[in-house]
Amino acid sequence: MRKLVYILSFSTLLAACGGGSEKSTDEILESNDIETIQKKRDELTAQQSELETEIKKLDSRLKEINPERNIPLVTSFAVEAEHFDHFLELQGSVETRKNVVLNAEMGGILQKIYVEEGQKVSKGQTLAKIDDGGLSQQLAQMEIQLDLAKTTFERQKRLWEQQIGSEIEYLQAKSNYEGQVNAVKQMKSQLSKSVVSAPFSGTIDEIITEQGNVVSPGQTQILRIVNLDDMYIKTDVPENYITNVTKGKPVEVTFPVLGKTVDTKVKQVGSYINPNNRTFTAEIDVPNKEKEIKPNLTARVKINDYTSENAILVPQNILSENADGEQYLYVLDEVEGEKAVAKRVIVKTGKSQGDSIEVLEGLKDGDLIIEDGARSVKEGQTVKIMNY
Repeated sequence: MRKLVYILSFSTLLAACGGGSEKSTDEILESNDIETIQKKRDELTAQQSELETEIKKLDSRLKEINPERNIPLVTSFAVEAEHFDHFLELQGSVETRKNVVLNAEMGGILQKIYVEEGQKVSKGQTLAKIDDGGLSQQLAQMEIQLDLAKTTFERQKRLWEQQIGSEIEYLQAKSNYEGQVNAVKQMKSQLSKSVVSAPFSGTIDEIITEQGNVVSPGQTQILRIVNLDDMYIKTDVPENYITNVTKGKPVEVTFPVLGKTVDTKVKQVGSYINPNNRTFTAEIDVPNKEKEIKPNLTARVKINDYTSENAILVPQNILSENADGEQYLYVLDEVEGEKAVAKRVIVKTGKSQGDSIEVLEGLKDGDLIIEDGARSVKEGQTVKIMNY
């Protein structure tokens, strides 16, 4: 309306100052005459000043005859106690305890690989064989010697029980037999290192060393075996959440790459605070029936660290802060029809989630809160409720 008055008055003044006989602004600009252009500008500036003076008079008169003209318009809502869950959002990566690279335990030629990549294997299944360098033949000879030592000992034992022969002969036979038993056990243990077996049931993920290559004990990696059943997420939790993030807490896990979200729980929390980043570790179970989730996959973790059954929530954007650092908002007081009085209330807030924040002190169930227009009202000011 103010712009309309300005335009009409400006047009009237232009008409009064000469009507259509004067040159238009475009014509004056085309003349490129500095004196003429400056004169025109001075005339328009004077007219603008006169118009602003007239508009101020009109505004003053409108304020006198229409006192409600400057009453702020607001919207409101009634607060209601409701269930509130707060989630601590973290990043984590998927891990598994059954992701193992099997190394050679014996030096020699990798004689045979019995499996292929992607093949499922069972715990204890033979996966590969290293040339034993003649140890199996030595074992066979030692077993023959063991049989002889056993027979000798048993005979000597019977004779000794019949009090035939000397004690020393009996003890020598016994010592020889027991020594041979231990020697065979040691040889079998050594020979078992030539066989690479599955430590658990899983899938052959990668064959690292090809058949026929020479391998070294403790250095040469032969293959990788993975089991995707026992998966978990490991994440670092800030130390100030140590009392809130505990074993059994509900967790929502999202895998952005898979576009998948699963509900699970905290499996374990660490007992050690890392002094470098002041965090402790939390492990979260990951159900993986469809085998889609892989080790080292990035995950977004939302841990339910706080729950209130009777929380009062308000939008964060209606809160303001005074010079003392106190937060406040406005409620409607003395409501009469569509009019009310804005009342400032100091509040104490808690945790926030999204655009909402919990009010711990200062509000009660049913209070009418000013929403739209909250930042333009003042204490004790009369307001008009638009959504009355």
